[in-house]
Amino acid sequence: MILEKIQNPNDVKALSAQEAEELCGELRQFLMEHVSRTGGHLASNLGAVELTVAIHRVFDTQRDRLVFDVGHQCYVHKILTGRKDRFSTLRRHGGISGFPKPHESVHDAFVAGHASNSVSVALGMAKARTLLHEDYSVLALIGDGALSGGLAYEGLNNAGASGEPMIVILNDNGMSISRNVGAMSTHLSQLRTKPEYYKFKKNYRSVLERTAVGRALYSFNHRLKKNLKKAILPNATMFEDMGFTYLGPVDGHDVEKLENTLRWAKELNCPVLVHVNTVKGKGYGPAEREPNLYHGVEAFDLDRGVVRQKKQDFSAVFGEALCALASEDGRVCAITAAMADGTGLGGFAAQHPERFFDVGIAESHAAAMAAGMAKQGLIPVFAVYSSFLQRAYDQLIHDIALSNLHVVLAVDRAGMVGADGETHHGIFDATFLSDIPNMTVLCPSNYAELKAMLRRAVFEIDGPVAIRYPRGGEGAYRGNSGEDNIVELRSGSDITLCAYGMMVNNILEAAELLAQQGISARVLKFNCISPFYDRDMRNVVGKCRALLVAEEATSVGCVGQRVAAILAENRIAPEKTVLCNLNKAFPVQGAVSELQKEFGLDAQSLAKKAAEVIR
Repeated sequence: MILEKIQNPNDVKALSAQEAEELCGELRQFLMEHVSRTGGHLASNLGAVELTVAIHRVFDTQRDRLVFDVGHQCYVHKILTGRKDRFSTLRRHGGISGFPKPHESVHDAFVAGHASNSVSVALGMAKARTLLHEDYSVLALIGDGALSGGLAYEGLNNAGASGEPMIVILNDNGMSISRNVGAMSTHLSQLRTKPEYYKFKKNYRSVLERTAVGRALYSFNHRLKKNLKKAILPNATMFEDMGFTYLGPVDGHDVEKLENTLRWAKELNCPVLVHVNTVKGKGYGPAEREPNLYHGVEAFDLDRGVVRQKKQDFSAVFGEALCALASEDGRVCAITAAMADGTGLGGFAAQHPERFFDVGIAESHAAAMAAGMAKQGLIPVFAVYSSFLQRAYDQLIHDIALSNLHVVLAVDRAGMVGADGETHHGIFDATFLSDIPNMTVLCPSNYAELKAMLRRAVFEIDGPVAIRYPRGGEGAYRGNSGEDNIVELRSGSDITLCAYGMMVNNILEAAELLAQQGISARVLKFNCISPFYDRDMRNVVGKCRALLVAEEATSVGCVGQRVAAILAENRIAPEKTVLCNLNKAFPVQGAVSELQKEFGLDAQSLAKKAAEVIR
């Protein structure tokens, strides 16, 4: 087994060409066996095996900077950079992350988790290298899906114009950019990857540039070649017009061709774009046939593959409810940013295709487009993960809220999400949404409330409305607390426990634990966390002398702070107030239950804190 001998990238460089190919096969088997047990991003990593091996055979990532875009395809990189023996801990609490993390290894150049930023980050690193007179290569590895994000083009436009030596590797698996077709395209692709070709081209340029006649001949031939390429390879022309030297398309599953092309790109010493064609899910039949199904997977049986099952969770319930509302009113539309299945909109796309809009990885555009739709009389519902909604913050304020437009935000994955870790927890939306004028923020705690609140948001509430709900299923609380902003779920006289969303389950359980200690806990549920009205706040404390507010949010500007401030301003504050939240931290990956315990948000910790306050 070659993989057993690989401890670091130097071992990869020492392999023969034949051994490198064999290593790729072993890496695929390793990925399939481990990800089937831990869960994770399988299809994207299977597609990037040869590309990652080639990168490590040409570059030194301990010194050279390899910037991943999103980072879904970083598993092979982690295996080759000393983390193979810890791979069974992938995405688990205390284990290795599913995304690049500089604190894990010097080989991880930059944190990743959100799309389309890699070129901009890499350009910044390249400029730093030049200004500090240092010598290393800078690479950005970006997928064709991330090119649907506008930030990618901002980076490409600036990078190409800068002339800064750097390499952008476009991993094109055909999911977003059309493949080049035709015999000439195939021929040119094969020609470009031959070592003899780029050696000839290098010498040819060097010789011709020695004389004025030679320079004129080179210029004429260059224009001729560019016009020919424009007719055959339109993608190449687009990148060249931005200032890049375009190399490719290259077979992304041929290590030798990839190595040759990357060495050439390194020698050119200018902005270079290497276009690589790969197959998402390569080497595992089910993943090749249905790459979307194997994009992010839970643990599964490797022999049987991922078993399709209709999972009842908040996302699925949202999708079904929105379909029903769209059947009632032809103005209701659905928007997603490349997450139709993840946000539960697959059924909507099938039932109402003319009113379903997938804009790609472009959350800012989605929010602005929703504003335009609302301004002209439609009822747009933008379904988006909480952590990705952050990318559209300016549009929420400037394009939607400023004009008080009726846009509905279905904020999925609110709160802590588990295995994807820091870059994916939805721990900021409760704060930044509540801060926006005209914005109503609703927080259902179960499926029935989600359906009821979605109807209210679509048909009854004016202006922008956000409904935030978690990943996964509902908890023990199954009541439907109606349309009141604040609802008492349990009476008590010693301390008032407050929460919203899924945290309601924890404070209800905490109240039971307190009752066993002879402490009478009152439980309040916030259905709406913005706006808060003074009339509602007057009922928060009741006859209790202490108040505890629990939430999966960062501390500054959280709901608890706002409640405490309003109570103090109205001179109705309790004797003691304790706020239980995430403080000012980025929770790592791990099961939500583990993370809640770590931050003192599980029922036992909350009951203990409440008892300390009372005593």
